[in-house]
Amino acid sequence: MGGGSGDGGGLMHKTRSALIVTGRVVNEAVSFIIFSILDLLDFILCFVYKVADFFFEAEWKPCYCSSAKEAITSSGKILVSEKGESKIVRLSSSKIHLEEISDTLYARPSLVSEVSIVTVNELKRLKLERAMMRSCKKIKRARVRSTFTINSTIVEMLQGKIGGQQSHPIHRWSDCDCKLCTSWSSSCKETLFVKADGARADKAREDVLFIHGFISSSKFWTETLFPNFSSNAKSNFRLFAVDLLGFGRSPKPTDSLYTLREHVDMIERTVLEQHKVKSFHIVAHSLGCILALALAVKHPGSVKSLTLLAPPYFPVPKGEQATQYVLRRVAPRRVWPPIAFGVSMACWYEHISRTICLLICKNHRLWECITKLITRNRIRTFLLEGFFCHTHNAAWHTLHNIICGTAGRLDAYLDAVRDQLKCDVTIFHGKDDEVLPVECSYNVKSKIPRARVKVVANKDHITIVVGRQKAFARELEEIWKRSSG
Repeated sequence: MGGGSGDGGGLMHKTRSALIVTGRVVNEAVSFIIFSILDLLDFILCFVYKVADFFFEAEWKPCYCSSAKEAITSSGKILVSEKGESKIVRLSSSKIHLEEISDTLYARPSLVSEVSIVTVNELKRLKLERAMMRSCKKIKRARVRSTFTINSTIVEMLQGKIGGQQSHPIHRWSDCDCKLCTSWSSSCKETLFVKADGARADKAREDVLFIHGFISSSKFWTETLFPNFSSNAKSNFRLFAVDLLGFGRSPKPTDSLYTLREHVDMIERTVLEQHKVKSFHIVAHSLGCILALALAVKHPGSVKSLTLLAPPYFPVPKGEQATQYVLRRVAPRRVWPPIAFGVSMACWYEHISRTICLLICKNHRLWECITKLITRNRIRTFLLEGFFCHTHNAAWHTLHNIICGTAGRLDAYLDAVRDQLKCDVTIFHGKDDEVLPVECSYNVKSKIPRARVKVVANKDHITIVVGRQKAFARELEEIWKRSSG
């Protein structure tokens, strides 16, 4: 009897293993076919949007389908590519800025891109050699000791701005032009939208900065946590929730590259400087965790506590190119699970993702109306508002320049938090999170041993806050009390 039971268990185990392997093979085969078709579709859409942009805006708009050029531009910004990382060097009369640009913007391997790149490179080889020779002469005269690789799209996007023109508040034809999405363009102030609550400036003991994640808004916090904080917390803390650059009601400049520096500078200018914030706690979700770490490292003596929800940290194996490794981890080009398929569409396809924004974001008022009629659920409605109110330019560049572009720098940030900051570090992660695996939070703890990790059962990337806002509000108050004490 016992032997028969053991044989049956062994057979079940073998059957399960065979089904898992078969499922993986089928997933990979179907994914290869589907993504090969999407590669071709994105290639076709590139030309469609070229024509549409010229028709609606009377000029050709750059995209990242063109191959990288080895040349030096006189526009005032130079893309420097070294050791797998790219930087924009901004030349001005007073200082030089380094803006991190992810090479995943213009180097995402696919069948169509590989064929087109080989063809274009062969046709342009002689021309590029001449350009490189001229560039080398300029480099020598400028005494610059580096190897430069220029992406023509970035240069084109920056030429107008560097030429002395102001940021372009006018929206693209494919972006929404409603009052909510364009309210920032009527103001002369280039600051983020901030929702403030809690104590008055003269009564506040400390401040709290809330940073939302990708394609979200300040409502992720203000509609969930803010109403659930105790009167004691609101009488002792000033609460600031921002809409990040390019999202919600904040500015959405068409000529911005939405780099880490731009995001951090806007938060500093809008919150820390304008509201004279000296000592503060940070609560950040998903992509916002990267901005939180950058802020904490920049203001080590001011940060009292770091609370990170689902931080997107993937340690890069030795020998791997950081940006490309994180791109493959975040967006694995698989049709299953569905969330992986959706993220892959957003990360790998510039023109398909623009089409999705055109259909959904430009018509967000219609989708919100339909959602309200069907669900009559306020929570879902405000989440949709956060999801809809952004431009493709903002989402595309933020995704690549923050998630992928900072991959090679996160280790240094985490080391700095561990060694230079004394603040409390707490990490929350939903056990059922399919966007970012729980291992990301444990990866952070491996770098910062003092960090506390709490994995919440039956919660995912969104419900780690939404649906448990009362409990989470109490947990945050305990963190602030402990850190302040």
